[in-house]
Amino acid sequence: MKTIPPIRPALAWALVLLACAPVQAQQICSSATNPVAFGLYDPQSSAHLDNTGSITVTCQATVSLLIGYTVKLSTGSSGAYAQRKMLSGANSLNYQVYTNSARTSTWGDGSSSTSFITDGYLLQVLTPVVKTYTVYGRLPGSQNAKAGSYLDTLTVLITY
Repeated sequence: MKTIPPIRPALAWALVLLACAPVQAQQICSSATNPVAFGLYDPQSSAHLDNTGSITVTCQATVSLLIGYTVKLSTGSSGAYAQRKMLSGANSLNYQVYTNSARTSTWGDGSSSTSFITDGYLLQVLTPVVKTYTVYGRLPGSQNAKAGSYLDTLTVLITY
């Protein structure tokens, strides 16, 4: 009868345990923005002032996998999606941002009749995938605005 040295069974079990160790696929996504800059506003004009900006999402992973994500925007300083406001001290200008060029779908978080971007794609190992989404902005005409620089900040939330 042949005996097996004790090191071989221990080595075999170690290999089995290593083969069953959990694996995590790390994915990393980031965003960059190009703001909507409306330029000069004429409060005496009834015409809307439209312009665009962009949100660029870059994702990569340590293994190939199919990734899905959403891109949502905050309310900004107004605290409400119904009418966003840019501020200049105590003065404000109403504006809105949209997910579509017709400017009919308010970009938000899905609440208060807003919409957001849902997308996905196959990531290859350590190869970044870049997607850019246009932000369609509108500043309604005929607002009683005082001279000044008006600003607002929206937070981009990417969930994946």
